[in-house]
Amino acid sequence: MPGTITTLRGKVFARHANPLSAWSRWLTTPLVLVPVWTRKWSHAGLVAAWMVANAVVFPPPKHERAFATRAMLGEELWITERPKDAALLVNTGGSVLLLAALVAARRHRAGAAAGAAAGSMALTMYYWKQMVEYRERAQAAPAEDGFR
Repeated sequence: MPGTITTLRGKVFARHANPLSAWSRWLTTPLVLVPVWTRKWSHAGLVAAWMVANAVVFPPPKHERAFATRAMLGEELWITERPKDAALLVNTGGSVLLLAALVAARRHRAGAAAGAAAGSMALTMYYWKQMVEYRERAQAAPAEDGFR
């Protein structure tokens, strides 16, 4: 990947930008419900270990053409610049739905937990699309337009 990555966040995003990392983390989002459902700390430890390891075990991508790669790199830029835009609302909505899924899991309401988790994952896909577009706008904009 082009550029020098110097910050810890940059190093993590460089690896998490690997499509295998991004997609496997997205697909395993429902795992966060397991420890709440089972009420076992050992399950929480395993899920936390997976989420942390997932962000660093994959090598940086060889190119930036993959959708997931562009989404993760856009997210890194978005987090750095902190714009108050529609992506903030979508990201917040996804977080609220994941919290609702956790509450439903705590109450052993499988349908509600699954529905809220699926909604959160759907919003994550829309958020990824927004991150790709954000990065593309940033790359196309002159520096004085508020990007970088």
